[in-house]
Amino acid sequence: MSPRGVAIPDLRELLFDAAERVLARDGAAALTSRAVTSEAGCAKGVLHTHFAGLDEFVAELVLDRFARIAALAEGLPGRAGAGAVTDNLASVASVVLSLDPGVVGLAVTRPEASRRIREAWQAGAPGFGVVERSISGYLREEQRLGRVGRAVDAECVALALVGTLHHLLMTGWAGAPDPRARVQRLIRALVAAP
Repeated sequence: MSPRGVAIPDLRELLFDAAERVLARDGAAALTSRAVTSEAGCAKGVLHTHFAGLDEFVAELVLDRFARIAALAEGLPGRAGAGAVTDNLASVASVVLSLDPGVVGLAVTRPEASRRIREAWQAGAPGFGVVERSISGYLREEQRLGRVGRAVDAECVALALVGTLHHLLMTGWAGAPDPRARVQRLIRALVAAP
C-alpha cells in the first residue's frame, strides 16, 4: 500500500500488460525494456530491477499467460454433463486462441527466453500439457456419463486439439481469418463416434 492507503498495482502485471500493448502496436522487434517501461509509465531501470534481463522478462510473460490459460482449462472436467460437449471443448480452445500471437511468437524469436520456457515446462510449469490433460480428463468423464462414445480415444483427441491450437497460435498473423470456426469443425470431427 502506498502512504495514502491506495493499493499499488502489481508491478509484474503492469509490465506484462505494457509489453502486450507494445507487441500489439509495434511488433516483436520494438519490444525493449525501455519500450515496456515507457508504456507502463515506470522508471527506465525498473524492469532490470525485477528481472535479470529482457529474456527473463519475456520468459516470465509467456509462462504467466500460459499459466492463466492452464488454470482455466483445469476447470473443464468439472463441466462434464453440462452444456454441449463440443461447446465446452470450443470454449477451452477459444481461451487458448485468445493468447496474443505476439506473446507466443516471442517464445520463438528469443532463443534464451525459449530455453527458459522449455525448461520451466519440463519442470512442471503449466502450459499446453495441462490443457491436454484437462481435455482428455473431460472427455473420459463425458464417456463415463454416456455423452461421448466409447470409441473416441480421449488422449488422441486431446493431443490433436492441443496440437492444432499450438499450430494456429504459432502460424497466426494479424489480419488472418479467425480460426475458431475451423477449430469447431475439428472438434465435431474428433468427438464424433465412428
